[in-house]
Amino acid sequence: MTLSPARPRDDDTTDPPSTKRRVPRQKVKYNRREALAGYLFISPWILGFLIFTAGAMIYSLVISFSSYNLATGAARPVGTSNYAQLFEDPRVAVSLGNTLFYAVMAVPLEIAFALILALLLSRVGRGAGVFRTLYYLPKMTPAVATAAVFFLLLNGNSGAVNQALGAIGIQGPQWLVDPAWVKPSIVIMALWTVSGTMVIFLAAIKNVPVDLYEVAQIDGAGPVRRFFSITLPMISGAMFFNVIVLTIAAFQVFDQAYLLFWRDQSNASPEASLFYAIYLFQQAFRQFNFGFAAAMAWLLFVIILLITLVQVRLGNRFVYYEGDR
Repeated sequence: MTLSPARPRDDDTTDPPSTKRRVPRQKVKYNRREALAGYLFISPWILGFLIFTAGAMIYSLVISFSSYNLATGAARPVGTSNYAQLFEDPRVAVSLGNTLFYAVMAVPLEIAFALILALLLSRVGRGAGVFRTLYYLPKMTPAVATAAVFFLLLNGNSGAVNQALGAIGIQGPQWLVDPAWVKPSIVIMALWTVSGTMVIFLAAIKNVPVDLYEVAQIDGAGPVRRFFSITLPMISGAMFFNVIVLTIAAFQVFDQAYLLFWRDQSNASPEASLFYAIYLFQQAFRQFNFGFAAAMAWLLFVIILLITLVQVRLGNRFVYYEGDR
């Protein structure tokens, strides 16, 4: 009688011999040298981050629970009184409301203006480099020079903007005096330096495959349909990034308002120009109330963090990534 070999059972859990290939010892050593070299190259940034960013944040959190004396460097613990004062000081609410209003107004306008400029530059053929350089130059202009120029342009009596409006029969407002026009004037000034956002949009538009436009054109899609069905979805990642960056920058607006309204303390500045960062600066470096200013900084950090988390949660639903199917 011939015995057939035993058939393996379904519950047999015997593992096959390991076929994992060992990495040569020389290659592992080489990879470690590469990693060490990389860490050495970025070590200046790591040290700068630990000392000037992480260290400063931890130190500001400590003094936010104290009454800090700049002259002596002594900090007297006061518990959570600085944070309680945030809800008692009416100017904190006013400055935060002004900042929020500015962010809601400025971010969409900056996105739209930068996108229009990027679309125009993407269509330029000969001399495109010259136009890109000219459009980017305002970003390189110092903030003080930009503020001086717009102070002259937006002057309610003799400014070039109101003179141009008067030429077509429109009476221009008092941009820098009327509280209703203070924040729009700062938004106009912010649009002057929108070229950094424009460059990101331009790079994203250049990366859109031309085949998609050709197929859509063959199917009879017009320019508007191609923009909303192809260009906008394909650059949604860049738009998502720009919205987050511009929102963070809008909540920290300081230069434009300070140079236009708060540089000269002899004149009464309108309450509409009191932004959160300006009031924080006043508390820290004019009133020398560093504990309260540190508490204000941490409140702003929490607000920006929460808004960014909401944007990431909602924005990922509308962003197209090439790896998605």
